[in-house]
Amino acid sequence: MSNNFADEITKALQEYTTEVEEGLEKAKEKAAKDGAKALKANSPKGRSGKYGQGWRAKKDGKGWVIHNATRYQLAHLLEKGHAKRGGGRVPGRVHIAPVEDQVINDFEKEVERVIRG
Repeated sequence: MSNNFADEITKALQEYTTEVEEGLEKAKEKAAKDGAKALKANSPKGRSGKYGQGWRAKKDGKGWVIHNATRYQLAHLLEKGHAKRGGGRVPGRVHIAPVEDQVINDFEKEVERVIRG
């Protein structure tokens, strides 16, 4: 009888673990895709508009990455500012950090929801 009880507990824990793993995978994907969508909407609009439309979310190993596929060289320069060729500086246009904070916050809430069931 106690062996049957232990088997039932083991089975229930395995099912819970599988549900949590699946929930976390969905949460990671949703957070990354939402972040890319927000960056597309909030990025500075240049002459061509390609920078803002270049944001993508892609699976990388067990995690997800948000990156700019078309104008990746500009991300740091636009976010932090840069020196001008003739002297002086171009001020940064912060657009990545707020999205990053929001994605982290939303992901943490979703993880808590998944774990609680």
